[in-house]
Amino acid sequence: MKKLLISLLTLAIAATTTAQEIPPQRETLAAMRRVNDYFMRKYADPTAVMPYFSRKKTYESNIWTRGVYYEGLMALYSIYPENRYYDYAYDWAEFHKWGMRQDNTTTRNADNYCCSQTYIDLYNLTPEPKMLTKTIACMNMLVNTPQVDDWTWIDAIQMGMPVLVKLGKLKNDPRYYEKAWEMYAWSRNTLAGGLYNPKEGFWWRDKDFVPPYKSPNGKNCYWSRGNGWVVAALVRVLQDLPADDPHRATYVADLQSMCKAAKACQRADGFWNVNLLDESDFGGKETTGTALFVYGMAWGINNGVLDRKEYLPAAIKGWNAMVNEAVHENGFLGYVQGTGKEPKDGQPVAYDSVPDFEDYGTGCFLLAGSEVYKLR
Repeated sequence: MKKLLISLLTLAIAATTTAQEIPPQRETLAAMRRVNDYFMRKYADPTAVMPYFSRKKTYESNIWTRGVYYEGLMALYSIYPENRYYDYAYDWAEFHKWGMRQDNTTTRNADNYCCSQTYIDLYNLTPEPKMLTKTIACMNMLVNTPQVDDWTWIDAIQMGMPVLVKLGKLKNDPRYYEKAWEMYAWSRNTLAGGLYNPKEGFWWRDKDFVPPYKSPNGKNCYWSRGNGWVVAALVRVLQDLPADDPHRATYVADLQSMCKAAKACQRADGFWNVNLLDESDFGGKETTGTALFVYGMAWGINNGVLDRKEYLPAAIKGWNAMVNEAVHENGFLGYVQGTGKEPKDGQPVAYDSVPDFEDYGTGCFLLAGSEVYKLR
């Protein structure tokens, strides 16, 4: 009996160790390149309009979905600087004349200026004034007007907040940091009583999901990808925000709280459900939310914000789940929920299902991989 217990204990320790093993960098990079190559082959022309299959219409290719893809592509480029990645991003930005969607420099819709995150990244590599003329105009409009109530849905925090912070760093101007905080704080604390619930560590997607709204089994409805967007925003803000910024501690605390809550509801297979606390509400594997949580956890570990021992197993488990169960041999990414704002949208979510847009899922996966790659 004693020998049996020892054997079982040995197996348990071995299983735990295996689950926590960081994948070799070459394997992580290979998975990222495979997924990205699939996208670049299928959408070889970076200037082409984006087909929206479910609505039978098209959108300009600098809409937010493509902006998120390029965030991921630039993250891949940062660890594997292949010329064609840079060229693909540059040609896209040049085609759009380095402008917001619909070329509107007075837009307050974060979906329209999400693309500016990549414009700034490209500028930092090879600065040309034309790259940021329109981005600066749009962000100055935000800074110089009193409104702070633009981000009425939490996705917008990721689409818009990093633009302000990236530009603030580039120009060494704290006004951009402060405006980012004011807009974030309004969404967090004021809108509908505050979209962030610090007691559970998650955000309601918008005012429509604040209680008394409940999921089918009577729990609060926290959408996976929506919360993932906030995690990604916090990462992308913290990596550019000065260490002495007065709001940095709040951002760090929010990221820590969200990752703690996400870790507690991770599925046994490593994915997260589309409704984080209600598996009966269109439950099942979902890649985009999973990728964004992995991105946040891996970045937190790499930058000393999250405890390595506590979060490394969850991050690796999530990454391995996507690589082993979502990535097809040809690089197609499965289990990606289509666009929407809640669990029932963009269904079905399956291994072979094609979402209405393919770009943002690839971007989320590349962001996650870029931080898993850096784990040691």
